[in-house]
Amino acid sequence: MDPVIAPGIPAPAVDLLDLEGVVHCLDAQRGRLTVLNFWSVECPWSERADGVVLEAVRETDADLWTIASCAGETPDRILEISAERGLPVVLLDPDQAAADRYQAQATPHVFVVDTHGILRYRGAPDDAGFGNPVPSRTYLADALRAIRQGRAPDPAETPAQGCAIVRRRFG
Repeated sequence: MDPVIAPGIPAPAVDLLDLEGVVHCLDAQRGRLTVLNFWSVECPWSERADGVVLEAVRETDADLWTIASCAGETPDRILEISAERGLPVVLLDPDQAAADRYQAQATPHVFVVDTHGILRYRGAPDDAGFGNPVPSRTYLADALRAIRQGRAPDPAETPAQGCAIVRRRFG
């Protein structure tokens, strides 16, 4: 069993293909603040959070990797929806290997990896939830600002809320 993925440990290495077949290696991101956003075409929570995530990365000059991990979502549909929402880099995780390595449970589920490759935040992009549809706090933006200012994010971890990542297991 993989160890628990928690803030303060080295981020697991992942190599993923984008929609054009180009490989993106997380290890090559050293020196860049990077947000991994486990995402779904069909999830209304992902759709709602896309603007929050995009604003947070723009504000802090972080890189955004949107990771499509839900089984059954086609590359054509992923391309169409990601273009509509203005997502810069969308990576494919068709067998949910990256989602499993990061123990991502829902979409959206965001992870912040600092310039040294250390996981610094994991959780929801904001505090919106089933009983609170309008967010009052943006955890992701707060975490990115704290890291840019040399501080630890507070909180460093929150529960992800949204749609379950659809996994397929055969055999």
